[in-house]
Amino acid sequence: MPSTALAGIRVLDLSRILAAPLATQLLADLGAEVIKVERPGAGDDSRTYGPPFAPGTDTAAFYLSCNRNKRSVTVNHATAEGQEVIRALAARSDVLVENFRTGTLAKYGLDQESLRELNPRLVYLSVTGFGQTGPYAERPGYDGIFQAMSGMMSVSGHPDEPMKVGVSMVDILTGLYAATAVLAALRHRDATGEGQFIDLSLLDCGLASLSHFAMNYLVSGEVPARRGNGGYGGIPSQAFQCADKPLFLVAGNDKQFAAFCAAADRTDLLQDPRFVTTSARIAHREEILPVLEAVMRTRTRDEWLAVLDEHDVPAGPFNEMPEVFADPQIRHRKMLVEVEDPVSGRLPLLANPIRFGATPVEGYAPPPALGEHTAEVLAEVIGLTEHQILGLRSRGIV
Repeated sequence: MPSTALAGIRVLDLSRILAAPLATQLLADLGAEVIKVERPGAGDDSRTYGPPFAPGTDTAAFYLSCNRNKRSVTVNHATAEGQEVIRALAARSDVLVENFRTGTLAKYGLDQESLRELNPRLVYLSVTGFGQTGPYAERPGYDGIFQAMSGMMSVSGHPDEPMKVGVSMVDILTGLYAATAVLAALRHRDATGEGQFIDLSLLDCGLASLSHFAMNYLVSGEVPARRGNGGYGGIPSQAFQCADKPLFLVAGNDKQFAAFCAAADRTDLLQDPRFVTTSARIAHREEILPVLEAVMRTRTRDEWLAVLDEHDVPAGPFNEMPEVFADPQIRHRKMLVEVEDPVSGRLPLLANPIRFGATPVEGYAPPPALGEHTAEVLAEVIGLTEHQILGLRSRGIV
């Protein structure tokens, strides 16, 4: 039995920045061998997205966030010899992931038609801003643009101010969609012997992530309102200011609301027909929220957290990063790991959150230095000799 879920799968990673590298990192965490191809001298653009940089290096923390468990190979894909190296690697890979602008790799004979003719079992994933087809197919784009265009910003922020989600949420969601798509395509390949092309668009993924917000609009025709830290589920479902600090409280059904009323010594609210059911509270949102806001200011945050926990009402504090990593639940779940980096020493990394029973995610190799594994991979995977590799290096190919 393999010790990891994706043991024996080789992924050729021609991607950079965030969405696609995050997908290949996830595949690497699950046990795939991931070979990251970067430009000689420059590498993945995100290596320079700092400060902060890893101690003693010029490698940005941004790059470190999505490139662990990979081997880095430098290849100049704009040269004929570099293209041959990539073709040789693709011929021996199960998956290829790239996020070049639509049509770019076709100029070099590295498009999906060319490489899948060479290797019919290849799963070829292309991540682009707008997809391979449509009037915007050739446009460039970044996460903030897709948050704006997909409607994500229209439902985020305060009523008078649309707001971008703080993290690069469309990139991150696209990375998760991408990894899921690759796994499904590998399942199909194992059943049929045939690889396939996957066309994944950040704009599509951003829109798909709107989920119930989009469905609410499609069903009702009503444009969702921005509610700041307020949710669209049961009432209450939002941030509240306590006597000292804020917390986030959710009473998503009638049982939880009744428990909240007991915790707050406000069981009288259960006698008001405007507030007695979830639907009634949603319909009378503007009437009940001021009541709840006043109630929440009567105790400190920690007092509320204690009594709400006692009554089994979901609530949590607003944690800054130091509080996040000091939280006993986070520590118990081992969501922070440290690896030994040859330059930086002990390097902290976010752990993979998946907990397998049979094939655990255990190995964490530090994100590679630029071209760190070029000679090793070219010798091991495509059989180049040391003399051949030195020749390619002397001509700036690798």
